[in-house]
Amino acid sequence: MTKLASDTAMVMAAGMGKRMRPLTASQPKPLVRVAGKPLIDHALDRLKEAGVARAIVNVHYLADALEAHVKERDAPKIVVSDEREELLETGGGMIKAQGILPDPFFCLNADNIWLDGPRDAFHDLSQRWDADAMDALLLLVPHSRAKNFNGPGDFHMDALGRLRRRTAGRIAPFIYTGIQLISHRLLRDAPKGKFSTNILWSRAIEEGRLFGTSFTGEWFEVGTPQAIRPTEDALKGG
Repeated sequence: MTKLASDTAMVMAAGMGKRMRPLTASQPKPLVRVAGKPLIDHALDRLKEAGVARAIVNVHYLADALEAHVKERDAPKIVVSDEREELLETGGGMIKAQGILPDPFFCLNADNIWLDGPRDAFHDLSQRWDADAMDALLLLVPHSRAKNFNGPGDFHMDALGRLRRRTAGRIAPFIYTGIQLISHRLLRDAPKGKFSTNILWSRAIEEGRLFGTSFTGEWFEVGTPQAIRPTEDALKGG
């Protein structure tokens, strides 16, 4: 099997989880239980299974509960990036943690649930990674592999894997799973404070350095309470 491109992942767990209310009124979204365990444990278990040794988990909303939960794990090794004072969004969160992140590093949302195909998600990304050509490599799924998802999609991908965004009012064939592999080059000259990774992606698109790869498994959108039951039913059969 392809060697992993990195031994470390950043797990984005600091968000407010507004779409998951009322379940997030008293708990952070990563601790909402789906199929018998918290959402973040689905992601961390996948990291462990793939052999990713270390996870940087950022915390903000109801941070004490989330930090106490993840620190109970033996694998992957957990390091907390504390954003209690200010929620920095995805881009700002990576910049805050950059000093403890290797180059490259995996990055994933804490609320991701997926079923791997022939290869796990992190070996899928590692096999496709080209450090000379790429600032970031995004794991994408076509609409047929995106469960509970009813949006227009996010990206178009050319034959080489280069990405461009969906045109307003049109459908794009690929959906971003929330999982990516990132070079520190993507983070150069970043804005101060809180900002979205979209700013860095836009520059990478202009430079022809934002790439994607189509995931061989299935991915589940679990953004609202209504998506939990269908996801659980699908996982029982998975």
